[in-house]
Amino acid sequence: MASVKHTENLPKGTFTISENNEFAGEMTYSWAGDAFFIIDHTLVEEKFAGKGYGKQLVMAAVDYAREKKVKILPLCTYAKSVMDRDASTSDVRR
Repeated sequence: MASVKHTENLPKGTFTISENNEFAGEMTYSWAGDAFFIIDHTLVEEKFAGKGYGKQLVMAAVDYAREKKVKILPLCTYAKSVMDRDASTSDVRR
């Protein structure tokens, strides 16, 4: 079972995902003021490819943005493609 953990050390933050306590991937972001953050990198280890972990990381960031009432600017090509394909993320898209 995969678990996502969020760590924030302003002005940056990371969402990591692990499976059975083994690192599986991460997504990093940077705050750009108080109104939005920029997703700049998403990585899933090759061993865990095809399990949807990258999307889980992006969706964790979407949930976080909703909680904080802020927007996301996805500069990472993977995060951008996930958000482009999923209309449910449009409320947090900058």
